[in-house]
Order: sequence, then structure tokens, then C-alpha cells
Amino acid sequence: MQLRADALEAHLAKTLSPIYTIYGDESLLVQEAVDRVRAAARAGGFTEREVLSVERGFDWGALANAGQSMSLFGDRKLIELRIPGGKPGRDGGAALKTYAQAAGSDVLTIVTLPRLDGLATKSDWFGALDRAGTTIKIDPVDRQRLPDWIAQRLAAQGQRVAAGDAGRRVLQFIADRVEGNLLAAHQEIQKLGLLYPAGPIEFEQVQDAVLNVARYDVFKLSEAVLAGDVPRLVRMLDGLRGEGEAAPLVLWALTEEVRTLARITRGMAAGKPLAALLREYRVWGPRERLMDQAVRRVTPESLNRALLLAARLDRQVKGLRADGLPADPWDGLLQLGLMLVGERPPPARPPRAPRPAHA
Repeated sequence: MQLRADALEAHLAKTLSPIYTIYGDESLLVQEAVDRVRAAARAGGFTEREVLSVERGFDWGALANAGQSMSLFGDRKLIELRIPGGKPGRDGGAALKTYAQAAGSDVLTIVTLPRLDGLATKSDWFGALDRAGTTIKIDPVDRQRLPDWIAQRLAAQGQRVAAGDAGRRVLQFIADRVEGNLLAAHQEIQKLGLLYPAGPIEFEQVQDAVLNVARYDVFKLSEAVLAGDVPRLVRMLDGLRGEGEAAPLVLWALTEEVRTLARITRGMAAGKPLAALLREYRVWGPRERLMDQAVRRVTPESLNRALLLAARLDRQVKGLRADGLPADPWDGLLQLGLMLVGERPPPARPPRAPRPAHA
């Protein structure tokens, strides 16, 4: 049975499934879901607990043995099976299928996995786990939903921001500081709960307390570009540079977005519907939602100029001569990004003058 993460609390208040399969890459949210199931299991009399972690050489017979061996005191048992690699293999898949088919009421099992691809979710072992119990997919909190997520977390500890623009400013400020680092976001929100009493929180209080713990993913650059979000684009490029990300990888990510936009605009000019083109070029998730506004903002001429700039930047980041570019490749990457969001690129910063030689 598939269950939304936000419906887990209500589900646990009514019943307990013999198997819970929880998967996703947001470790904080996965752990919180596991904690809720664990607490409900303990309240339901599953007082004995055994943890199995699937690593190289794992003996899948241990899972069957754990499910069959009962406590000397007759206690009900909780088994936590952690599969960090997400791929149990042939033997593991067969063992999971057999285990799910034999699930009973005296053993409750929590299976945790990372994000799974379509092939894994259509496998026999995953289907067996789903049929035997409850499956919960933990979706990431994207940038667009992050302010609301922060507001909900603040409300859970009795705090709130002002209504209207003032409150949105506070939430956006926190989101900018914690983007891409949900565990740190959780810790910063908890810190606000320790520093300030329940009730409204002012911008100045948040500004003084919340650290800049954002972590940027080069593959999220496309979201800022497609959304036309210049402040986020600048912030992400600065963050990636500060974290030591390789400029060629950033250039590759931006160039791929230029190519995708060019293909889609050409297809639309030929009369193809946008939805079909998105499927054809495998544009999914947040990028799919943002592509409509992006293709309205660019032109074939601007995309051609962007491709020419990308080609020259490619020479520069490889150490070859490329005239007419800023001395710093990261300034060129910003120019490329601004071309895609429809902003006029800033003038190139002149190279620093050499220091005069001392006599």
C-alpha cells in the first residue's frame, strides 16, 4: 500500500502494518518517518529490536532468522533492515520476496532504502514488500516549497513569522541560508526555538541567529536558470565556487540547459506541443514545471549567442586562449547564466594591475 509521508501519523494512530518500506534521499525526513513507526511499534508492544545493515557480503539468511527467532519472554519484535545501496541483488531480492510473503503479526519490519529508480520500484521484491505492508516515498523538499516547510517547522515549535511580505522576507532569508542542506535547516530552526520564546519571530532575530549553511548542487543550477531567478543564480555560482566545485562541471551543466532549450524551441517552432517535447528530451520534475516560462523568455538568437559563449568558455576552462572573455572563468559562467535568464550580462571585470616592482 502506497502512503504519503504526511499521512503517516494518521495511519499509525489507527493501525500497524507488518512491513514499512521507506525510501528517499532526504536522510532527515527518512529518519523522522522511521522514528514515528518505531515509536508506534513500541507503543504496540514490539519491545525487542534488531537492526540489520546490508553491506557487501551480507548473509540474507540473517533476515529470515531474525524474523523467526522470538524473545525468551515472548515479546513482539521490531526488525530494522537498512539497505543503503538500494540494490539487494538477486539473492537479496529473492530473500525479501520470501520474507514479505511470510510476514506475520508478531514481527514488524522497517525497510529503509535510498531513492529508487523506476526499474527498482517495478521489481518483484519491491512489489512483494508493497503488497505485504505500507510503502512511503520520501520526496525532497525543493526550493519552491522550502519556505513553507520552514514555516511548518517553526509552527510545530510554537513560533511564527508575520503575515504578508514581512513574513515572506523572513522565510526567504532562512531558505537562502539553508538551501540544499535539510538537516542543517532543521538544526537552525531548532536553534531559533531555543533562543527565542514561542510567538512571532522578527527578521532581525533570524538574521542574527541563522548561519549560512546552504549547500549547492551544480545540477540544481538549471532550476535557477529556468525560473529566471537572478539572485539565486548568483548565490549558487558563488556558493559552488566557494565549495571548490570544478568550473568545467558548472559549464557543462549550463551548456546542457542551453542545448535543451534550443531543441525545445526548435520543436515548438515546428509545431510540436511542449508536453511532447518535454517527454522526448526527458525533462522531468521541477525543470518540467519551469520550462514553459523559460522558452517564452529566450529567443533562437539569444541561445545561439549563449552556445558561442559556452564554446569560448570551454576553451578558457581548459587553459586555452579565448579572447574577449573575463579574466576569471567564473565571471564568464555568470554571463552565460544571465543570458539564459534574460538579464544583460555585467561588464567584465578588468584584470588586476600587476604590483610595481620594488627597487
